[in-house]
Amino acid sequence: MAAKAFWPVAIALILAAIGLTQLLANEYYFFAAYVVLQFVVLATAWNILGGYTGYVNFGSAAFFAVGAYCSVALIKAFDAPLPVLILAAGAVSGLIGLATGYLTLRLKGVYFAIATLALAIVLETFITNWDFVGGASGTFVLRPKEVWLFDSYIKFLFAVMMVLAVAAVGIARSIERSKLGRGLAAIRDDEVAAECMGVPTLRLKLLATTISGTLMGVAGAPYPYYVTYLDPLSAFNLSYAVNAIAMPMIGGTMTWLGPVVGALLLGTAQQVATVTISSELNLLIVGVMLVGFVILAPEGIVGLVRKTIRRGRRR
Repeated sequence: MAAKAFWPVAIALILAAIGLTQLLANEYYFFAAYVVLQFVVLATAWNILGGYTGYVNFGSAAFFAVGAYCSVALIKAFDAPLPVLILAAGAVSGLIGLATGYLTLRLKGVYFAIATLALAIVLETFITNWDFVGGASGTFVLRPKEVWLFDSYIKFLFAVMMVLAVAAVGIARSIERSKLGRGLAAIRDDEVAAECMGVPTLRLKLLATTISGTLMGVAGAPYPYYVTYLDPLSAFNLSYAVNAIAMPMIGGTMTWLGPVVGALLLGTAQQVATVTISSELNLLIVGVMLVGFVILAPEGIVGLVRKTIRRGRRR
């Protein structure tokens, strides 16, 4: 998609989403679509560090939960509006991403992955012992009774998450086509060679961890209003970390489009399974699809389509 064509399409999608909230009365569709769009943001955020840079992050749930609990703290302390919650959650999660990157990015491979997993455990322990936000027992969050332009708060949250998803994809797409993206790709391909060529690898990796953490925190900011009851077990749920990794790998990690495709496909499949069969099948669906795509299409759906198109042109 050409650079000039992306943003008009993005704005059209946002307007269409707002229009749907006025046409459809059944709130479940928006309830389910919110989850899918939330995973679009998480998968896109993970891919900036894991796909573009090649550093596998197992701490996605930690950044998501930090964004959610940052909102809870601000709601309880100041009754802050949602835009403030989103900005604050992104800032706090971005700073944690920067600090985490500074401490761990000298590690590589499995050691970096373990360090990010340890971060999630440390943050969950901290939240569990923070009584102001509910601690281990959790806390209730009341949604505002009225919201402008929308007849229900779930529809409003769906529209907000659509805006956040479009913004996250736009940021990832801009990074991929920029000097930063080329630097991150050089790190992914051969970090030692990139350093020898003068690429400021540590600075670029810190930027990647900061941007990735910020977007994950932003995804978690509206979550307390979505569930209305938040506890550490649900906020730090393993499914967020698993899905954030699996969705880009299924869609394709080397392009901005891959996480979107993977999140839409896998997220929709999980929501359909939740309604028709059981919510317990969600991780099983992720595992089966991930194994299948790793074996049959290691470059993901986008990579497979591109390879098929190239073969057709050669013929």
